[in-house]
Amino acid sequence: MICLVDIAPDNWRLGLSVAESQKTYVAGSDAMLARAYAYRHQNSRAFVIYNDKTPVGMGLYYDCPELNCYDISQIFIDQRYQGRGFGKAAMELVLNDMKKEGKYSKVVLCYIEGNAAARKLYEQFGFVETGREEDEIIMEMPLAQ
Repeated sequence: MICLVDIAPDNWRLGLSVAESQKTYVAGSDAMLARAYAYRHQNSRAFVIYNDKTPVGMGLYYDCPELNCYDISQIFIDQRYQGRGFGKAAMELVLNDMKKEGKYSKVVLCYIEGNAAARKLYEQFGFVETGREEDEIIMEMPLAQ
């Protein structure tokens, strides 16, 4: 069963990573944790994605008050566990947590152009492209309460 566990001193060094061919699309866990620290005043939540007791991925989101929304900064599944539906299950949990909190009525995210797997996942949840910035494609979706 998939669950999200907040990053803590005992679970941040798990050696999770994506395949070499995906590294142009996804920041490493160290960069993600640095971003979580940088956005700590915007309610950042860095988490490990577990399948039962096995860590299979990581993610980060935070508040974006200037756009009146949540910002999903990153979700990734370790290369050993991809293709098993863990990313979709984690995204569903993240969106449900946002709905429960109820602070904002929309979610934004972006992905690097060429990352077809990310685009497919995000479109399954109803995200639509709203803009581009350099090589990043910006998407958003309403967050029904």
